[in-house]
Amino acid sequence: MSRVSEASRGARAVGVGAGDRPSRLALAIATSSAGSVSADQTSSLGEAGGPPLMIVEYAGGDPADSARLSAAIEAGPQDACWLVLLQEDAELDVHRLAPRVEARSAELDDDSLVEIGLSLIHEMDLLAENRFLRDTVRIMEDCRALAHCLEPTELYPMCLDLLLGAVDREKGVAVFRRGQGAQNDAFALRGFDDEEASALSGVLLAGGRIDLDAFEGIAVAHQGAFHDAFSEAGIPVDSLLLVSFGGEGRESGVVAVLGDPSGYRAGDIERADIVARHGISALANAGTYATAKDRAFVDDVTSAYNARYLLETVENEIQRADRYGDPLSVLFLDLDRFKRVNDGHGHLVGSETLRSLCRLLERCVRNVDTLARYGGDEFSIVLVDTDHDTALQVADRIRQTVADHSFEIGSGTSLSLTVSIGVSSCPEHGMDRDQLLDAADRAMYRAKAAGRNRIQSASDPG
Repeated sequence: MSRVSEASRGARAVGVGAGDRPSRLALAIATSSAGSVSADQTSSLGEAGGPPLMIVEYAGGDPADSARLSAAIEAGPQDACWLVLLQEDAELDVHRLAPRVEARSAELDDDSLVEIGLSLIHEMDLLAENRFLRDTVRIMEDCRALAHCLEPTELYPMCLDLLLGAVDREKGVAVFRRGQGAQNDAFALRGFDDEEASALSGVLLAGGRIDLDAFEGIAVAHQGAFHDAFSEAGIPVDSLLLVSFGGEGRESGVVAVLGDPSGYRAGDIERADIVARHGISALANAGTYATAKDRAFVDDVTSAYNARYLLETVENEIQRADRYGDPLSVLFLDLDRFKRVNDGHGHLVGSETLRSLCRLLERCVRNVDTLARYGGDEFSIVLVDTDHDTALQVADRIRQTVADHSFEIGSGTSLSLTVSIGVSSCPEHGMDRDQLLDAADRAMYRAKAAGRNRIQSASDPG
């Protein structure tokens, strides 16, 4: 036993007793990057980065010795290689124990033992590097799916799944936000039972609990906002691998992966970095796509949505209203005698007046409603979850707000304008997009014909 320690340059030997006859299990640990270390320094092996070599003297003879050796190998580091020194006539079926077990005669001299040990360490390094390269290729192949997704609300759960696979963990959460709001818009959970998921969901739904902008890059944390959230949900957490996928911008999100007592090694961080880089790239592509899509749906003059977006929105909202039985209403409004503004003050003043009108209309409706410029001086507003009587009240409030407003056109001059508004609702005036819009449009023209600066229901006779 002493020769094993000498060959390992001072590593401490650990004997494991068994009844009246002590079993000679002597462990000596070395790594390619840190040299020989004592058994009480094994906690630093993960940081050192090299796979450990475990050297064991095996006497055999006692049937229990084989079981104890198997238990020692099972309890040892998962990525370790074992060099078993067989004493005298001892025999050992190394294939039964593990593919990473080598057996040699204990009669080797010290130089031969050191040479074999260094050779095994070198072989282990090569195997570890080969495994890492294979893992890297696998992770990169898995990450290719991110490039085909352009919706951030789907990308974050995908990144969470990829991270869990990359670092071989089961539990994690992705918390993400759309736009510049202070609240966390959405989250995705993996690996939690129903009780844990319910408790954690309640905590995460509390807006502003986790400041996503405070996270950057990749870090292993043992305390902080995520730990507080898990603690409040009654979920025990040791270490957390935190990966940020965004900053202060359109998208912001963090994925937190729960660790185990063994923590995270350098290889885990490198694998996580592969997923992070692909995820960030995919989110950038999604942002570019969203910007281009927004521009395709935005009116150049007023920056309100355009007719194309209006048609798509009305179609979608009719389907949603039909599915859930919710009311839906549409307003069509037109500026009265707006041609006089363009003719008398020029089109630049006319365009600025339209922009001012849009800002005024936006203050009259909710965030969930949709304001769009249909064309010229015609606008439409989609009122979700709004019945016909309520829509008429909203329309009249808009009409009065516009009539009371002074539109500044420069040099101390202002304009007074009025609008005529037609109102239609689903399902009363149609379950088809074109029917609903046409009903509101015709009601608006009836309001103009009746004297302007008024509202008209699609239910009223023409």
